[in-house]
Amino acid sequence: MSDESDPKGPSGETSLETVVQPSDGATELGYPFVLTVVDGPSRGTHYAIDPAEPNKVLIGSSPACELKLEDASVSRRHLALEPVGQRLRLRDLGSANGTQVDGVVVIEAMLRGGEMLRVGQSSIRCERSEGAKPRGLPQASRFGRVLGKSRSMRRLYPLCERLAASNVPVIIEGETGTGKELLAESVHQSGPRARGPFVVFDCGAVAPELIEEELFGRERGTVTGDVTVTPGAFEHADGGTLFIDEIAELPLELQPKLLRAIERPEITRVGTANATPVDVRILASTRRDLDRMVQQGRFRDDLFHRLAVTRIELPPLRARKGDVMMLANHFWTELGGTPGALPKKLLEQWDDDNWPGNVRELRNTVVRRLALGDLIDEPGRTLDGDEAGLSLGSSRHAIHTVSPAGDPIAAILAMDLPLADARARIVQEFEHRYVERILALHDNNVTRAAAAAGVARRHLQRLKARFRGD
Repeated sequence: MSDESDPKGPSGETSLETVVQPSDGATELGYPFVLTVVDGPSRGTHYAIDPAEPNKVLIGSSPACELKLEDASVSRRHLALEPVGQRLRLRDLGSANGTQVDGVVVIEAMLRGGEMLRVGQSSIRCERSEGAKPRGLPQASRFGRVLGKSRSMRRLYPLCERLAASNVPVIIEGETGTGKELLAESVHQSGPRARGPFVVFDCGAVAPELIEEELFGRERGTVTGDVTVTPGAFEHADGGTLFIDEIAELPLELQPKLLRAIERPEITRVGTANATPVDVRILASTRRDLDRMVQQGRFRDDLFHRLAVTRIELPPLRARKGDVMMLANHFWTELGGTPGALPKKLLEQWDDDNWPGNVRELRNTVVRRLALGDLIDEPGRTLDGDEAGLSLGSSRHAIHTVSPAGDPIAAILAMDLPLADARARIVQEFEHRYVERILALHDNNVTRAAAAAGVARRHLQRLKARFRGD
């Protein structure tokens, strides 16, 4: 492979590379790039890509694209470019006519500068900025309650700080368990709306037929016997932030109403035509590929354009080299473990194995390690009561019949259960006691208790409801 500073291979021809992640130990963000349309209806158009802005750059015919091409043969969202180390990652978004790099049809590729892209009837030259030097990487290891010292996380923090100070909508993308809600809450708490409410609305947790009234509210008299106005999530979040989780699950027919609420800003409750003004900042998240959903007509382009003023993609833990050890130690001490007591060999094993799970699963593994000691060494093991064939209802009796003065682990071991069943009961006992204690320490204030526990408020509310039967 040729030197990274030279975009040409030994033969002088541009070479396409396999898609690889840069070393997370790198101290530089990468080079600025410039895209220039050299052929086609939008000839002469330029767009600069700053590696300090960790956002995807969309190219297509839609107004939502950063580089919009007036080319009828280009798909609305044709391809995406993203700074990765010293290169640009190119990904075709399922375009109708495909994407070529130096005459080769590609689905995904890494660009080093000097390539010619062909989309529809348009040609785009990709070049490193003349005389530019790689940008330095920030040294911060956290943003709010979001932790991570890996390269892929540190590059996000400056953008997060700027977003916290603004009022623009943001879409947070990432796999399940990467910390999207925690990041949204940190953006809220670090900004001017911190004193206002932070309301979570999970589109995937509400029945589709109830989403409209849960989100926008219901006027009195809409339902027989309903004598009061029922406010929705927008009104509850007035003066603060509304975090719409799993926005991709919002039914297509409700998306225009959400768009109107964001643009005006006002909402119309179910059962009335009268508008109610609201002052709400919108943050949204998704684990799905919204670009592809827009391309397929399953998510409105105009709503995406209004929401995705800025996009942040949280990387999975397997792409965050070094963060497994940092997070595991943090969770361990946060849960009451003796600092430094987690075996270094175990931490190195977890880190070297490219952790297969997410941040939430890592925390659960640390919980089990704290409860069971060296019985739990395998990385990414995710087992809860349901997986072990135990319901919370059936295990609750076992939890509450253990004497506080006795040894709960000994009592469960005396049942001679299979390892998986015994482990699940011990973990539930630990989580039950932890939730009770952390809530008691903070006067049953879920927000403060969740912050102290290092978990999202919604997650602590779920645990509280499970163990208390709420």
